[in-house]
Amino acid sequence: MRSKFLRSKQLRLLLNWWRRARSIFTAGPIDRQYLIEQLEEAESKHLIDIGTVAMMEGALLVSELKVGDIMVARSQMTFVDENARPTDILPEIIESGHSRFPVLDEKREKVLGILLAKDLLSLAIDPQQQFDIKDIIRPAVFVPESKRLNILLREFRTSRNHLAIVIDEYGEIDGLISIEDVIEQIVGEIDDEHDIEDEELIRKHQGNRFTVKSHTPIEEFNEFFGSDLDEQSYDTIGGIVTSAFSYVPRRGEKIEINEYEFKILRADRRRIRLMRVIKISDGVETG
Repeated sequence: MRSKFLRSKQLRLLLNWWRRARSIFTAGPIDRQYLIEQLEEAESKHLIDIGTVAMMEGALLVSELKVGDIMVARSQMTFVDENARPTDILPEIIESGHSRFPVLDEKREKVLGILLAKDLLSLAIDPQQQFDIKDIIRPAVFVPESKRLNILLREFRTSRNHLAIVIDEYGEIDGLISIEDVIEQIVGEIDDEHDIEDEELIRKHQGNRFTVKSHTPIEEFNEFFGSDLDEQSYDTIGGIVTSAFSYVPRRGEKIEINEYEFKILRADRRRIRLMRVIKISDGVETG
């Protein structure tokens, strides 16, 4: 409920900002670049703050981007099998921190529907109850990767869906996209209850698992883990990981550096934001 309220509030704020932007400019036909220049000039005159300018520019960018530009690729999606039991599903749900999961058929070729994590809460009261995942999944929404983000955002709002399965020209599963993915293109990253606090750069979880923010200084990372990663060539742990990939990785990608496995939890097109770090002993995960 809290997450739904925040998203609704974000959309209302965006609409208000856009109305404010229109009041700044004179009437008449102008091109997109001129509009951006006017926004920057308004910011320089302190008519609007820099954060608002960034959001307005993000709103303009959304009209140019397509679903395929920001979707989560199939290889990085977390699926649930139609025949999976609760004991199989729950650990994966807890690990991922997501609230919605595509459910695949036996051949893992078709999406049968969307499983909401909250629909499994009754199992906490009665773990022995009869369970058939087909009874609780919601209908899936399918969109082509060529659909523009501004149109998708409008459809998300009117249909009250928060997730869509992306398909290619042959109808095959290509990835997924959420309303949060679209909104983040406008307002920037939206933290949720699974994110660590701003002042906390490294958090220890069960076993040998850690959540690490990408801007954690290498010196602090080395001190915390007792490691000896290169402090001369890089300033942050995100810099080392990006260099190891040789490109900006996307969510779900993994890489091993020395005795650590890094899994990307959050990233945009420019940089890594949050990682899951696992300490590995003799090449075997210990927790």
